[in-house]
Amino acid sequence: MALTVSQKCKNIHPSVTLAIDSRAKQLRAMGLDVIGFGAGEPDFDTPKYIKDAAKDALDAGLTKYTPVAGTLELKSEIQAKLMRDNGLEYELTDIIVSTGAKQCLFNALSAIIDPGDEVLIPSPAWVSYPEIVSMVGGTPVMVNGLAENSYVVPAEELEKHITDKTKALILNSPNNPTGSVLDREVLKAYAELAVKYGFYVISDEIYEKLIYDGGHHVSIASLGEDIKAQTIVINGVSKSYAMTGWRIGYAAGPKNVIKAMTSFQSHTTSNANSIAQHAAAVALTNGERFMHESLMEFTARRNLMYDMLSSINGLKCSLPQGAFYMMLDISSLIGKSVNGKVIGGSDDFAGALLESKMVAVVPARAFGDDHCVRLSYATTREKIIVGISRIEEFVKECE
Repeated sequence: MALTVSQKCKNIHPSVTLAIDSRAKQLRAMGLDVIGFGAGEPDFDTPKYIKDAAKDALDAGLTKYTPVAGTLELKSEIQAKLMRDNGLEYELTDIIVSTGAKQCLFNALSAIIDPGDEVLIPSPAWVSYPEIVSMVGGTPVMVNGLAENSYVVPAEELEKHITDKTKALILNSPNNPTGSVLDREVLKAYAELAVKYGFYVISDEIYEKLIYDGGHHVSIASLGEDIKAQTIVINGVSKSYAMTGWRIGYAAGPKNVIKAMTSFQSHTTSNANSIAQHAAAVALTNGERFMHESLMEFTARRNLMYDMLSSINGLKCSLPQGAFYMMLDISSLIGKSVNGKVIGGSDDFAGALLESKMVAVVPARAFGDDHCVRLSYATTREKIIVGISRIEEFVKECE
């Protein structure tokens, strides 16, 4: 018998975001000046008070195994945060800490999905959602949103895709890659569908602190006891506190689901990093000033990128309401040529732009829209100015 990898792994599509990032790093290693708009993380350093907490954890000898679902210290701070920020009351046994929000998502889907179950995913969507659904044996059902509606899928459109196999709906607000934010009325309509048809909602709220122009985050779980009983809230400290590398995420939800997630995690990774857990607990007790300053800087960068892109003939973009991503519509360039190569879609555009102008963007084909690319403004204003200027030169060279 031939020694092969599993069919499951063969069917996984590598992350296009990481592929672009890898190529950009190769070019930088060659001494080339690459402007990267692919980053999915804040470029700010982790605040000092959080780094000091990690040092304190080391000095205190907090280097042993912790309970699988997380330390009492961290879970207590998460419990307080969910009540303070989201109006959500959970017992400590309704909360689990994992190695990043992505593991929470994987654990949650592993806990609720059986082979053949369908999971609704409003699109454009983060590349890992459909891949993880497939990895746990489910079937991702992509439901496309339109740019003219800020990519928000109307509830009546979502309802058309509900079947007797529908087991869950994945929501992400603010959204990666579109920057759209789901308002209370849309969430209420989604909640009514979930309760009516009896499926779970997995609410990824990792970007909740990054909402612009006075907007506010609403967790779908806060809209009533019925929908709360069917919702798994997923969050973490990576985006809000610039702690992407610390790998701390958490989930809160129905007791039976969290119990199943904990059992699953006990046989995969066990507990999250003990030192990072202490640092995350301290992070949740403070940080309002840091998050306010971050939001102000991201607002300035968003406005700068939007103004510059909007002034380029042939390109269209929408002003994001949250997160730190912008979708750029390249429809008018598809079919044109640059340096003898035809732009057939977002992969061609991103590849040609990187090779000819040293600007890295992410093809949105992986997110569900091959007529767009995603740009992150989690970089300096100086780099935004240089990078967008190069994009304008590239567009002028397309013929």
